[in-house]
Amino acid sequence: MSRRTEISSGILAYRRARGLELLLAHPGGPYWRNKDEGAWSIPKGVVVSGDVFACAKREFNEETGLVAEGAFITLTPLKQKSGKIVHAFALEADFDLAAFSSNSFEMEWPPRTGRRQAFPEIDRIAYFPLAVARKKILPGQKPFIEELVKKLREAEKA
Repeated sequence: MSRRTEISSGILAYRRARGLELLLAHPGGPYWRNKDEGAWSIPKGVVVSGDVFACAKREFNEETGLVAEGAFITLTPLKQKSGKIVHAFALEADFDLAAFSSNSFEMEWPPRTGRRQAFPEIDRIAYFPLAVARKKILPGQKPFIEELVKKLREAEKA
């Protein structure tokens, strides 16, 4: 019996006002509360419609409260250790992070108590300089950063 591979899609926003800075999201909930380096992600979510680009835009909006519009750069999909495939699209945008708001999820917390609590999908977002973003992002998503850097350098030479 074959299992369907989970597919996610998201947006890696960046700006270049003070050198390259990347917008990353910190996952909400009690398991991520005290994790920082290697815990941040691109805002993303599970693809349900089959349209990875539409999903990326929808999930970005749901998880950040921001609207991603403009010229997108398609990045190479990555296979995570879990087997999940993640698609990403880069977008140059200097978002006003004061407008940040995230949807929420519910889970039993504390475990085995029968009580349910709501937590934000993302508890904070921030632009990070390239060197910091490379440390903050989940290791399985770091190739998105490296591919974006390469594509931006190639575009500057053209």
